[in-house]
Amino acid sequence: MFNNPEKIIGTFLVIFLFLLLIFIILLKPDFFSKSSFPWMPFVLISAPLVFITAFTNTEFALLILIFSMLLSPEFSLGGVAGRAVVLRLDDIFLLIILLGWFTKSAVNKEVGMIKITPLNKPIWLYSVFYLIATLVGILMSSVNIKEGLFYFLKYSEYFLLYFMVCNILKNREQAKFFIYAMVFVALITSAYACYEHYIGIARVSAPFEGKSGEANTLGGYLVLIIAIVSSLILNVSLIRTKVLLGVSLVVMFAALLFTLSRGSWIACCAAFLGLMFFSRKGKWFLVVVSVLLIPFFTVVVPRFVFERIRYTFEAQVERKLMGRRIFMDLATAERIDTLTNSILKWKKSPFLGSGASSAGATADNQYARLLIETGVIGVFLFLNIMVAIFKSSLRSRARLKDSDFFYALASGFIAGYIGLIVHSLGAATFILIRIMEPFWFLTAIVIMLPELEQSSELFKG
Repeated sequence: MFNNPEKIIGTFLVIFLFLLLIFIILLKPDFFSKSSFPWMPFVLISAPLVFITAFTNTEFALLILIFSMLLSPEFSLGGVAGRAVVLRLDDIFLLIILLGWFTKSAVNKEVGMIKITPLNKPIWLYSVFYLIATLVGILMSSVNIKEGLFYFLKYSEYFLLYFMVCNILKNREQAKFFIYAMVFVALITSAYACYEHYIGIARVSAPFEGKSGEANTLGGYLVLIIAIVSSLILNVSLIRTKVLLGVSLVVMFAALLFTLSRGSWIACCAAFLGLMFFSRKGKWFLVVVSVLLIPFFTVVVPRFVFERIRYTFEAQVERKLMGRRIFMDLATAERIDTLTNSILKWKKSPFLGSGASSAGATADNQYARLLIETGVIGVFLFLNIMVAIFKSSLRSRARLKDSDFFYALASGFIAGYIGLIVHSLGAATFILIRIMEPFWFLTAIVIMLPELEQSSELFKG
């Protein structure tokens, strides 16, 4: 069995689906009632259709998933340690598509071999260790069994999505189609955010986010997509493509500003610097723009952005850092407090961690959360995945010089990835579903591109 990766993935997937169903029932016994979950009639009707689609036409099923990533509602299954246990429609669709893909692989033996990629081993090592840390946390009573395993399974979705996309991609024409679909979804999401700003919502978020949206999450997602769209504009030759992408970029950038997410703005600056370094064309244009922007910052930047930045330095509360008394705004002080609390939690189990969900809502930093949940060993294994992504993306980029479009895609992805790393210093970026589903989908495309067949003449340019 261990010599057959298809069986390993399949066995894990079956267990994954079974346990997730059990935990949903345990967390919310009335989940399957219409009064508890008003979207249930839609799910009951669409689920069989999505499964059949995944079995007969997996490419179209992935298109459904792309649209549901940012345009599907979420619902709470309860709470754990100060944060809600949330499931989204795209969680359900992803599981159904995974099941349809695996069923198709089992029926058609030639379809289902799991592609060997540089990320397979790092992902498996981290996943196994994360599961061990969670099981130990359950035994030590630091993790609730339902929430701990539920979150472990939920986070494992991202890796399964990566494996599935790697397996399904057949040619560059298909990859380009998915990229354009993701840009279109980002445009719809950004247009909705601009509408929210127009009707007076202070901090915009993605659709179906409920009363308290996640502006920082939308900001992180837009940083990734903006970097890719910007890279494509700089490098593709077709004027029509440049114009359409340029219009989309303006709407996306406006939405990013309307989030009022300072962490996302800083991450966007980091992505911009990455694009200056990795883009094949337009380097001097980016340099000139950045040089001209600095002296005219207060004139070019909208007033609400300038006010938001100035708010950071308002002396609202006092904190002591490195022996010095520093005054800052309340939000920054809260991040410092949560980081301090995270270190105290981490010291309880420094090497193995306390397991999935043990960080609760206290860690507003990806690495502080990882320290609590997986300890030093888990952080090392996670960083191993991140390094593998970076190295693999660079290798793909070096092998894609035959195509302006795909070279630009790889360059933009690397720049966006740098932005997300910066973004994760102020948010648990790499576990947020609205960011991670597009990210892992794009990761699979970028890593697999050099191995794919060339696109047809229709898609060249």
